[in-house]
Amino acid sequence: MPLRGWDAAGGLAALRGLLDRPLASYYLLLSSAGLLLLIGLTMVFSATSVKDYAQDGNASASVTKQAIFAVIGIGAFWACQRLPASTYRSLGRPLLFTSIALLLVLNLLLAYARLTSQKSGQIGPIEARLNWLFIGGIQVQPSELAKFALVLWGAHVIARKGAALGWWRELATPLFPVMGLLFVLVGYNDTGTMLCLLALVVGLLWAAGVRMRVFGTLTVVGLLGVGLLIAVASLGAGSGEKGADNYRLARLTLFLNPPPPDKCGDPCYQVYQGRLAIEHGGWFGVGLGKGSAKWDWLPEAHNDFIFAIIAEELGVIGCVVILSLFAVLTYTGLRIARRVDDPFRRLAAAAVTTWLVSQAVINIGGVVELLPITGLPLPFISDGGSALVVTLAAIGMLASFARAEPDAARALHARPPARWVRLLWAPLPPLPGRRRRPATPPPAGRGSVPRSRERRHDDQAAPRGVRQDRSRGGTASERRR
Repeated sequence: MPLRGWDAAGGLAALRGLLDRPLASYYLLLSSAGLLLLIGLTMVFSATSVKDYAQDGNASASVTKQAIFAVIGIGAFWACQRLPASTYRSLGRPLLFTSIALLLVLNLLLAYARLTSQKSGQIGPIEARLNWLFIGGIQVQPSELAKFALVLWGAHVIARKGAALGWWRELATPLFPVMGLLFVLVGYNDTGTMLCLLALVVGLLWAAGVRMRVFGTLTVVGLLGVGLLIAVASLGAGSGEKGADNYRLARLTLFLNPPPPDKCGDPCYQVYQGRLAIEHGGWFGVGLGKGSAKWDWLPEAHNDFIFAIIAEELGVIGCVVILSLFAVLTYTGLRIARRVDDPFRRLAAAAVTTWLVSQAVINIGGVVELLPITGLPLPFISDGGSALVVTLAAIGMLASFARAEPDAARALHARPPARWVRLLWAPLPPLPGRRRRPATPPPAGRGSVPRSRERRHDDQAAPRGVRQDRSRGGTASERRR
């Protein structure tokens, strides 16, 4: 028993020592995100190989496409970890306007397709299909770009306001109107992504220290917005059709009151097949690539329900590994947000962490029937090019912030890597507390300190700590002079 206690204490001490290293956040982030990306490519190949071979005779078609997007995402990661915080601040507004413009084009084309009774709306080289825009053959999902844009723009606005966030008026302009516009444009087609955006905003405001009454108001407004989106699905919003069954209400009803499996029917077929896949896997799974649910039994096995394929082929052990990696990613993101000095970096790190973790929780909760199904993909794991590229870009920004931690910046400057390593990987972060350019003094007569109270020059100033004699000494003629 003493030996075991010593081993446990020694292991905790060793772990604490590793976490106390200056670049621990950076390496934790790279290892957790890299392992999730590797597992995701493996599971995409396992979930799509059978269907791809049956359709085209090429079992690696989907994973090849996903690997190409992974390479693009790694390039975005490399570029984003080289950027300073000032660049991210300046990129927030252009990215926000771009995402809003793309969402407007998407919704207008979908409305035009609904009016003309077409499956997709198309004008010239631009085509819209539910949540995706096809621009000259390039598939883009504007809602993914909206997440990253809201992180950058929201963190910049809140960091600039500072202590003024205690006033409702400062919160209402311009943060709430832009948030409401994004929620409407995204939630019209995708309620799950709208919930992810709401969680992102909650994480942003929580890191800013906003009062609890604001969170209560956001919760009420969010629930009312979700209820409104569920209601308008009967009028044809999103993938709904006017006069048909409300698919959003059906998902919520099936979650609150699930019918027996023999009377499940079409609405809960996906949930039932996912449950069978999880039960089939057991503790250790049936083996990688040996699952049966992907043989056209489980809808969206490569995307929304890829966690069920993981549970079937890798079992409970594989699921625990995935959850542990997401837990490490959560801890690392919050650790970075706690350690950085810049308010913008702190807010952006907390928002990105909340975004990725909430999306993972919503996806996994829907698969295991703890939450209603929303159609959100699992970050790093599910098949999807736009989501993977934007996610890796956000991880690159977190890596840049991890290198800018005070201890990490001092360690990197104390033993700087070789010049070619900095050119190929990432430049040295700025040292904490060092200004890049000296502050310019205010012009004469317009400063915050009145002229009558300005400090005199050295030849007229009294020594510090010595009280000047304010008595009227000397003769009258001396005082007049």
